[in-house]
Amino acid sequence: METNLTLKSGTILGTLLSIAPNILSEDILKTIILAVVGAIVSFLVSLLLKRLTKNKK
Repeated sequence: METNLTLKSGTILGTLLSIAPNILSEDILKTIILAVVGAIVSFLVSLLLKRLTKNKK
């Protein structure tokens, strides 16, 4: 079992290290900005829907 865990962790770490140089910092920044905007929009829409359904009851 221990060898299997070592093999899995080595494979995962090797894959991540081979992908890391190919990711540009601009892409990471763009992803963070889009995630924040998406979270804010999702929150605002849920508040709006909550108010709309509250008024109908």
